[in-house]
Amino acid sequence: MFKEKTAKWLLPIMALGVVYGDLGTSPLYVLNTAFSKIGLHIKINQLSIEGIASLIIWSLIIVVSLEFIFLLMKADNAGEGGILALVGLIKHHFKESSKIKKYLILVGIIGVALFFGDSTITPAISILSAVEGLNVISTSLNRLVIPITIIIVLGLFFLQKKGSSFIGDLFGPIMLIWFITIGVAGLFEIIKLPGILVSLSPTYAINFIIQQPITAFISLGAVVLAITGSEALYADMGHFGRQPIKKAWLFVVLPSLISCYLGESAIILNHHFTLNNPLLYLFPNNLRLAMTILATIATIIASQAVISGAFSLAKQAIQLNLLPKIKIIHTSDIESGQVYLSLVNWLLMIAVLFLVLFFQSATNLAEAFGIAVSGTILIDGILYLFVVKKIWRQSLLTVLLKLIFIIPLPLLFFSSNLQKIISGGWFPILIAILVITIIYIYLKGEKIVTKERRLLAKPVDKFIQEIDQTKPSIQRLKGNGVYIGHHQDLTPLALHACINQFHEIQENTIIVTTEVLNLAHNDAQHQRINYRQLSSLHGIIIHIHLSYGYHDYIHIPKDINHYLQKNSTAYFISLTEIILTNKKNMPYWQKTLFRYLNQNSVTSSEFYHLPLNKTIQIKYPIPL
Repeated sequence: MFKEKTAKWLLPIMALGVVYGDLGTSPLYVLNTAFSKIGLHIKINQLSIEGIASLIIWSLIIVVSLEFIFLLMKADNAGEGGILALVGLIKHHFKESSKIKKYLILVGIIGVALFFGDSTITPAISILSAVEGLNVISTSLNRLVIPITIIIVLGLFFLQKKGSSFIGDLFGPIMLIWFITIGVAGLFEIIKLPGILVSLSPTYAINFIIQQPITAFISLGAVVLAITGSEALYADMGHFGRQPIKKAWLFVVLPSLISCYLGESAIILNHHFTLNNPLLYLFPNNLRLAMTILATIATIIASQAVISGAFSLAKQAIQLNLLPKIKIIHTSDIESGQVYLSLVNWLLMIAVLFLVLFFQSATNLAEAFGIAVSGTILIDGILYLFVVKKIWRQSLLTVLLKLIFIIPLPLLFFSSNLQKIISGGWFPILIAILVITIIYIYLKGEKIVTKERRLLAKPVDKFIQEIDQTKPSIQRLKGNGVYIGHHQDLTPLALHACINQFHEIQENTIIVTTEVLNLAHNDAQHQRINYRQLSSLHGIIIHIHLSYGYHDYIHIPKDINHYLQKNSTAYFISLTEIILTNKKNMPYWQKTLFRYLNQNSVTSSEFYHLPLNKTIQIKYPIPL
């Protein structure tokens, strides 16, 4: 992790590049989106400009500062944050028979699905809004906006396999330059119109809501864009720790964003024509091209952070067995959290390109943005309150006080964004529905397959007794034989096959089973490895049970190396071959999809990083 190898004073700077890219680039599109929506309902005037500026500032203070920085980030799971950290805490502490536990896990899965929907929109709207700065420089450059955006998106996704570590160290300093630049630019405009500082008072937001309630409610659909990336604060906590993220927010990001939003509001109030790109109009003509380039770089960094977050979340979901196993490539030998998932990468790229070509502009694309963001924030708050009440055992009064600050504003944001469903909000909802469908079918299919596997396999201790009675007697071969099992209490099907069909096993036979806990990390060696010897007339058989956290790097050969003899080693795994039947345990279309997911999943040899030239795969048909 970054926090283990970096000087403490550098961590807040590095956090700027990984954690705050999305939040930091929001000024590119928030105000012009907000006022373009309002322009359809009322005239742009001092009331609306000061009111919306106040709404944005206090949304940053309430949602980001209070909810995430000061409350949610205290709910860590072995130092890790994010929506799956909350789900992990609930799975670990709530009773297995608890009905509320099942509902909360379902809510968490919906949050995960919404995050993937958000992950498709952020790169599209961020990069598109930055490149649209060319329109301000010269209207003749407008025709280049979409082609340049597409080239950047293609380049961004095609470079993912190389990982971001080789340029990751530059992200923090670049974003520091970005925040200083937009903060200072906003300050110059505030000096010209100091009256805009009244927006710092929440009374101006309240006054706007009272005088124009319908318009204010509609505007929340745009104001919510100012807090996109809030989940990243929480999700990336494991990389940097709570304090560096908090310091970066309080001393750099929040002051810069407030200054920038106030400056943008001031220039709009003075010159309504700046509505189409208020951020770029904060700069003189001779600096706008340079600012467009800097904005584009900042949005690439923001997009990279979101894509990396999607990879990380998918990896966690796979290891928690919520999604089928797909190939995970570790792009850094130092930082285990840097991963690449090819399938996720290309699906995201297709979705981002579709959004750019379909919506054509950042303002249009903003119609698709907001539902996933506000939904995820709302779910984070709900899960957090249950952790506070049921796990931390805090008083009902404390929970109610926290509820007042955590739930109402995200609920208003989510309600306001429902108006966008027809004009663009359908897209993240569609993505979320697809993700939920895949998770549901996979979990249902896995439950049936697990039941069938348990009928085929025998308890380990009983199987060892049967080995002694097997005729002809079992031959012991030289070397190590490692048999990968699916269940801690059952004999691997591959070992069944070797005994029943070949009547032979290795002198050093090791049964290895794995488990992913509801903890982010399980680093202690004595906690990760559970070792026991099983005596037989044919010698000792070793059973090793490996327990991982959902953030851990699973590598069986490394973890059992101590127990291997110097002789050659062979690994044995059983492959599930799904055979479709007419059983009424699952709709046929779901069976077909589950079989497709199973056939296109990576094998255990790839997932557990077994050497392919030393791995023997034995197929077992499983009726579905």
